[in-house]
Amino acid sequence: MSTEPETTHEAGPQTPSGTAGAVPDGPDEPDDAATRAAGRGDAGPGDDVRSPAPAPGGGAGGSGGADSAGPAGEDTGSPTGGDTGSPAGGDADEGGSDAGAEGAAGAEGTGAEGTSGPEGDAEGSGAVETAGPEGDAGADGAAGPEGAAGPEGAAGGEGAAGGEGAAGGEVSEAEAELAAQRIERERIERRKAGKKGPIESGGKLKGTAADLLAAVRAVESGEKPVATVFAEPGPARRQAAPEPVRRPGPVPAEAPAVPAAPAPRTVEALSRLLAEGGAPESLAPQVAAALGEDAPERLRADPWLLLRVAGVRPEQADGFARGLLGADCGPGDDRRGRAFTVWLLEQAALAGHTALEAPALTAALDRRGVPDPDAALRSTLAEGEALVFQDALEEPGAPAAPVSTPAARAPEAEDGADPGDDGEQRPVRVLVGLERYALAEESLADAVARLLNSTPKDGGGSPAGDWERAAASARGSTAELIRAVAAHSLVLHTGGEASRVEPARLLHAAHALGLRGWAAAHSPLGRDAFAGLLREVRQAYGPSGGPSEGPAGEAGRTGPAVTTVAALLSGAEGPGRDVEGALDLDLLVVLDAPQLDVEAAALLVESLPEGARLVWAGDPGVLGSVGPGRVFEDLLAARVCPHVASRVPDPGPLGELVSGIGVGELNQVEAPGKEVVIVPVRDAGEAVHRTVQLVADSVPRAIGVPAEQTVVITPGHGGAVGTRALNAALKERLNPGPGRFGGFDPGDRVAYSPAPGRVLPGQVVGADAEGLRLSCAGASVVVPRERVDGCVRHGWALTAHQAVGARWPAVVVVLPGDAAQALSRPWVYTAFGRAVRHLSVVHGVEQALARAVAEVPAKQRTTRLPTLLRAQARAQSTN
Repeated sequence: MSTEPETTHEAGPQTPSGTAGAVPDGPDEPDDAATRAAGRGDAGPGDDVRSPAPAPGGGAGGSGGADSAGPAGEDTGSPTGGDTGSPAGGDADEGGSDAGAEGAAGAEGTGAEGTSGPEGDAEGSGAVETAGPEGDAGADGAAGPEGAAGPEGAAGGEGAAGGEGAAGGEVSEAEAELAAQRIERERIERRKAGKKGPIESGGKLKGTAADLLAAVRAVESGEKPVATVFAEPGPARRQAAPEPVRRPGPVPAEAPAVPAAPAPRTVEALSRLLAEGGAPESLAPQVAAALGEDAPERLRADPWLLLRVAGVRPEQADGFARGLLGADCGPGDDRRGRAFTVWLLEQAALAGHTALEAPALTAALDRRGVPDPDAALRSTLAEGEALVFQDALEEPGAPAAPVSTPAARAPEAEDGADPGDDGEQRPVRVLVGLERYALAEESLADAVARLLNSTPKDGGGSPAGDWERAAASARGSTAELIRAVAAHSLVLHTGGEASRVEPARLLHAAHALGLRGWAAAHSPLGRDAFAGLLREVRQAYGPSGGPSEGPAGEAGRTGPAVTTVAALLSGAEGPGRDVEGALDLDLLVVLDAPQLDVEAAALLVESLPEGARLVWAGDPGVLGSVGPGRVFEDLLAARVCPHVASRVPDPGPLGELVSGIGVGELNQVEAPGKEVVIVPVRDAGEAVHRTVQLVADSVPRAIGVPAEQTVVITPGHGGAVGTRALNAALKERLNPGPGRFGGFDPGDRVAYSPAPGRVLPGQVVGADAEGLRLSCAGASVVVPRERVDGCVRHGWALTAHQAVGARWPAVVVVLPGDAAQALSRPWVYTAFGRAVRHLSVVHGVEQALARAVAEVPAKQRTTRLPTLLRAQARAQSTN
């Protein structure tokens, strides 16, 4: 590797030494003008941009102003002791850890991915926190609009923050996407309503969950002994899913998609109620959005429902309940136990889990001061606020479910025989999850089963012979991919950035066979890059029906076309829908597949028409989705469809470096063209200074990549070397100005988050009465003034999760001394892999970088999808 161009000594990635500073910030609360202004003093245009790099031997110290995360598993307040204050009483530290959620996700070794909003970094400190629209944590989020919604919202949080505000009466892409999701949920509700009548207590449960609840009630009432009610069930057989009910097409542009504002009288009543309990009245609109028009009555009857508002923490809900109930408020209140159980499950979803193991959940409830966690879990299940599942463990020697948890007692024979008579218990795990994610996983498993059992549709001519001729014209793993898609409806494809040429060749061949092929990328930048790759393939291998030079929505009629997953689902781009509401295509290649959460994946697969082919393509080494689930990894683990592993290597020194990281090795690479440069730093101030120097001077001068084509990637938003501080310093150097438009000036680079989990890099064009005007990937966007603070950040510096799915000619990765705990192999792999031509590493973590690559893999997420998929496969094999 090289050092900084023309300025520094030779240094490898492990050269700097020193001591690491404080634990790094995780995702934190949204920027405001004061924070941005305070950060501008870190570096300025007067810095000496030609000063030599420090000699190796100095490590980065603390971040100076970085807030430190609390230790994992440590309670930040006693929910049952003295008054902890109102829901907005005191700001939580940026990146502060949440003990209960950490325990919920970590007691079984799963850990937590860190708080993840749309701009959150899911490889944070390991603690699950409440996330705001940009992955920001703390009580601040509870009191302001920024904390109104985490990924997908919490318990009715969708739409809590309001719509995007469409200019000129048109609905934005985000609004259309939310509308499509609402239509899907309405379809699910109609399906559920058709299967049952009026619901009594616990009536929402079904299958194993209902049996377990009935068994618990029978034991508690004394009707039956434990040995007779917990009878071992026979093996369940899942039948192939029928053709799903088709959803109507996407909402037309002129239809309003913005949720109706709560009635003024509801907000007024809530304001009075919140004030009575000592909570800030400003929470009233958020509470109304989360609980509905009868929010005042519901909140008075159950004060702990305040936890349904994103950003509110358990100790704050306890303080509100004490203010309302007085002496009647106790730690053993059933309402408190249910609310805490649901809250922990929601926090686990923010960390990527679709369910939690029952022992982990009860352990987290115990740490939260719930006197009887088992009773709290039973009450939550009885009220239908969560579902319970028994999943068989197929791994040899896996431990049986513990018998201490009421919902997880081991099955026993009906005749009362001791389960130990046959030598061992049946190995099962008992999971508890929220209904929305349980339905999403089951719907996805059913849709995948339908896809696997369908016969692929072909164009005219001799399909088998045509596919074979297309495969014969290719070689290696490209030919394998074409043959696999020819014979199967679902195929998985894995590989690095260079492997994307293989899906491009596949789409080219499919179009030549008369199939309507589309690709869907995670981000607009990824979409544009793949569209360019398709053009190169057509030029190299001949036209397949004419080039697609028009917009993404028109290209499918003349050749394979590319869109984004969000635009495809919302109908803003793509092939449109047929008369049954299915996507009007024959082949869909999903790029960046690891970025799809379980709900988006279910919507996507259920939207495919009968006979369509689906290819999931992606790099398993990158960071996972912001939302719950690990769909791509689960499909790979289930082995229910062909998997083609690309053998196309990523080229050059950058490809060699990133490929080594993917297998846990941080290698020294030869970089004669300064493709990789290491810049050692001693402390946070020097890290900011060197970053600005690289972006503004060294990289443009020595590499030839201008500042506007260079992006900075850092582990978190807060602290002295987070995105805020770096963006303030970069703005001062590259586009100084007063920030008269909510802290922004024309020409500022920004990161715009139109919906949870999505980030669009763009540039400020101007502002007027309608809001802030941006240009994002060639599209004009107007952000209403009230949404700017929560949805727009400066974008010279991003987190790795914000950058995933896109690449830039030059990337500067900043690793300050206090970032050591935030590093993992997927984080480093993702950050380093964003560079196309040049990578500079501002290195202050000494040996922690190599240690993270070698020893810190991706944190596991608890999901049910592999079990569901294997059950579907077994059911089909016996039919």
